[in-house]
Amino acid sequence: MDGDKQISVWNRWTATSVGVTTAIFLMAAGLGFVLLPRLEAGEQVAGIWDSICRAAGLPQKGEQPEAVRPDYKTSLVKIATAVPRARNEEAIGRGATLAQQCAICHGPTGVSRADSPNLAGQYASVIYKQLRDFKDGVRVNAVMSPFAVKLSEQDMQDLAAYYSYLPRLPGFHPPESHPAPRIVVSGAPTRGIAPCGSCHGSVENKLGSPWLEGQSELYLKTQLAAFVSGSRQNDINEQMRNVARAMTPEEIDQAAKYYANKPPPYPVGE
Repeated sequence: MDGDKQISVWNRWTATSVGVTTAIFLMAAGLGFVLLPRLEAGEQVAGIWDSICRAAGLPQKGEQPEAVRPDYKTSLVKIATAVPRARNEEAIGRGATLAQQCAICHGPTGVSRADSPNLAGQYASVIYKQLRDFKDGVRVNAVMSPFAVKLSEQDMQDLAAYYSYLPRLPGFHPPESHPAPRIVVSGAPTRGIAPCGSCHGSVENKLGSPWLEGQSELYLKTQLAAFVSGSRQNDINEQMRNVARAMTPEEIDQAAKYYANKPPPYPVGE
């Protein structure tokens, strides 16, 4: 009987506890659903229901939430459907004719003798994406930007078909003299860096990632530095910017040297 009296509504301690709890609940509800939404809105809201909806993050009728937009151009290429999968002989032929304009920098067979990137055997989706990004101003280069502006959609598709058709430079990495650096083989998991080969060939290829074997060491270092500084911003989902910024200067140097390694030229007459 004594226990029943202690929890009775007529017991002053029970009544006091319930009253205090109810007051705290009402104050918290008023603060969270009425006062704070009004202050955050910076204007008078329509009523309590409007305040509750604002507190819950629900847009009201007539409100258009402002989209978050980057302050730089982003690639418009849908990489999965950028180029046809089937080989097209006519496109390759048209691309070969167009590629004569590219030979001075990228070599007559798509293998550069300077520090321009090798295009022979590059993935068609990569060739197309970079040309389209240059044309759209997403990627900027003093030579490539003016050239790409003049290209039609068909031109870019044809160049992609042609260069992807050419035989690519294979990797040349004698284990006894040129061991693969850790960043290429294993990456750096604690810093969120996957092995380079898991995206760029040798192990696996991620759609949209270029084949790097045989590229110029200076070109590779320059592009990684551009990703670090943010002056190049056309990588998919900022993946290369995040990776490059997490790499040390030594790792950037090691990766560039590794991929740029080529077999020595054969002596004349052999």
